[in-house]
Amino acid sequence: MIKLNPNLVAIFPLLIFVFVFLGFGIYYDDFYSLPSPIAALLGITSAFVLLKGSINSKVDTFLKGCGDGKILTMCIIYLLAGAFATVTAATGSVDSIVNLGLTYISPAYFPVGVFVIASFLSFASGTSVGSIVTLGPIVIALAEKSGSPLGLIGACLLSGAMFGDNLSLISDTTIAATQTLGCQMKDKFRFNSKIAIPAAVAAIIILTVMGFSQENTAAAAATAKDFNLMLVLPYILVIVLSLLGLNVFVVLFAGLIFAGLLGFGYGSFDFLGFAKKTYEGFTSMTEIFLLSLLTGGLAALVEKAGGISFLIAKISKVISSKKTALLGIGGLVTAANLCVANNTISIIISGKVAKEINDKYGLKPQQSASVLDIFSCYVQGLIPYGAQILILISLSSFKMNYVELVQYSFYLHILLIFTLISILFGKK
Repeated sequence: MIKLNPNLVAIFPLLIFVFVFLGFGIYYDDFYSLPSPIAALLGITSAFVLLKGSINSKVDTFLKGCGDGKILTMCIIYLLAGAFATVTAATGSVDSIVNLGLTYISPAYFPVGVFVIASFLSFASGTSVGSIVTLGPIVIALAEKSGSPLGLIGACLLSGAMFGDNLSLISDTTIAATQTLGCQMKDKFRFNSKIAIPAAVAAIIILTVMGFSQENTAAAAATAKDFNLMLVLPYILVIVLSLLGLNVFVVLFAGLIFAGLLGFGYGSFDFLGFAKKTYEGFTSMTEIFLLSLLTGGLAALVEKAGGISFLIAKISKVISSKKTALLGIGGLVTAANLCVANNTISIIISGKVAKEINDKYGLKPQQSASVLDIFSCYVQGLIPYGAQILILISLSSFKMNYVELVQYSFYLHILLIFTLISILFGKK
């Protein structure tokens, strides 16, 4: 009988969750055919069966994981985001912004415009989730009304949001990466920007060329539409407050209240109607809310049992040179991110080992920090159970196709290619 390493067994619950989730998606050609919280629940059940320890200690670990500060923060953001999107749709704010865009911009250039705006907002605010929450309802409505491919428009928003998540000086991932590697933010930014900015330029060129090829067929759609500039103000408020660096809770709550006041003024609803629309927004985020809680608990169980440490140790063993050391750092954070579905947490988990590898092989801390950040953001931007894609899918009422999101995320793929080139062929 084969005796399995306990730490190897510890990663099985995560593998069960991932493979069940992906397996149903591939079999049914729909990655959300099986409700994602059910897939997570199967992983949690297997963790209680396979992992050592008493039931009480496992329950305690699970609940602490569910109640982690970052997990609860994300959950409240989901609720406020859902409420803001639902209320602004009810007031007509989304329609006004979309009609404004349809009037003055050719639909052929919506994708490149969305990418540039999302990149600017995410870089300024330091949050990919906040950028997707802010622009998501507008982008989805814009795609549906203009006839633009929903997957392409969504992928441009996703890519732009991850641009800032990776590069911004105030991003959680940047802070975590520089702190764990012990380098200055400005040094990491300089090194990281040499990869991220050329990748963004390449993506803009691709999207612009695509716009040229579709300009004639899309020109007919760019006709004058009715819009009310007053109704655009809630989104302008949210964007301005985000750029000022206010807490995302304050930003979304302020936007929600302002949208509600406009709704009262224009007779879109009364107070009871506003309350119902707010609650409707809450319930629209039920699936991602539950998934975040459950995966937080699952990750805590696996980490305590040594599963993530096991993955990190195995990857560390294959490192033999500076190039493989950098690839190993990328592999460490990739494995952690696939497990916990949170790029900031994955950097924190793998950061200590990454620091040891960096010092042992005499790497530049700013380069190691950039690799750590880039790989985590790449994985986070594309995993189907990550917050960014789940929010997009939820906001589109599950009309957005996951495969198309991956296919059209040009910036993310180019970023990975440029990073690998810099590792393999860059100056020693």
